[in-house]
Amino acid sequence: MYIIIVGGGSVGYHLCKALLKEGHEVLVLDKDAAKCENFEDELGSVCVRGDGCEVATLAEAGVSRAEVFIAATNEDEDNLVACQVAKHKFGVPRTIARVNNPENEKIFKKLGVDCPISVTNLILEHIEEKIPTHPLIHLLAMGEEKMEIVEVKILKGSKSVGKSVKELSLPSDSILALLIRNGQKPQVPTVDTILEVNDRIVALTTTDSEAVLREELASD
Repeated sequence: MYIIIVGGGSVGYHLCKALLKEGHEVLVLDKDAAKCENFEDELGSVCVRGDGCEVATLAEAGVSRAEVFIAATNEDEDNLVACQVAKHKFGVPRTIARVNNPENEKIFKKLGVDCPISVTNLILEHIEEKIPTHPLIHLLAMGEEKMEIVEVKILKGSKSVGKSVKELSLPSDSILALLIRNGQKPQVPTVDTILEVNDRIVALTTTDSEAVLREELASD
C-alpha cells in the first residue's frame, strides 16, 4: 500500500518507521531540510522536502496513487488543507489528520477528513471512567456519510437510569444497537429494556445528533 505522510516530526517519523516495517511503501513530505536529512540517515530515501499543502508538491509525490494520506504536522490548519487537497483534488480514498486542538475535531469531520485524530480526546476517552463528564467514546467514524458508532456509559445520576428505552427521547437517526451490562452477555436492547447505572450502550448515530444522544442517555 502506498501511504503519504505530511510532517516529519516525531509522529511522522514513528509512523513512517512502523509502516515501513509492515511492508508498506511510504513517502514523507516536510518543509524542513534538516528533518529530511534525518530520515535519509536513519530510514533511507523516504522523505522529500516540500509543502504538503501545495498541489504541485503532492502531484510530484504521486499522491493520486496513494491509498492513505496522513497529515501529521503540529499545525491544524496545514493538516486540514493538506487532507482536503488530497481528497478533493487527487481523490485519495482515505485521509487521516492529526488534530492538535481538540476543539477543531468536529470542524475536520464536517470538512470531509475521513479520520481526524485528537490525541487529547483519545486520552480522555480511555480514562472516561475517571472523568464523569466524559461518558461518550467514539468507536468508528464513517467519513462523508456523517455516521458514527459510539459507546455511551450510563453514569450514576443520569436521567436515563431506571427508564425504559421507549421512555427516552432519542434522535430519530440514532439506533441503540447493543447493551453491555456487567456480569451478563451483551444483548440488543428492546423498547422495554430498563437502563441501569454502569450500562454501556453502543449506538449508531450521526455527528449532528451525537450531542442530543449523549444528553438523553448520560446527562443528569
